[in-house]
Amino acid sequence: GEPILGAFCRRGYTYKFGCRRGGCGLCKMHLVSGQVAYPKVVAETVLSEADRRDGICLSCRAVPVTDVVIRLSAGDQL
Repeated sequence: GEPILGAFCRRGYTYKFGCRRGGCGLCKMHLVSGQVAYPKVVAETVLSEADRRDGICLSCRAVPVTDVVIRLSAGDQL
């Protein structure tokens, strides 16, 4: 019931992020499998429909609905 980024931080991991409220888009990551929901509205300018179709999620707002597998971009690290 919590966003992916929140779960990372709670378990002692860190990942790149900025505002933590869905306004900057720094915490985007690739959703390889599974489903997420956005209980709070995310602006189209931050996460477009094309991003969503391409498997991009906003980790500070994306709440897993099923088990998820994510992939970090080249150069990113936990």
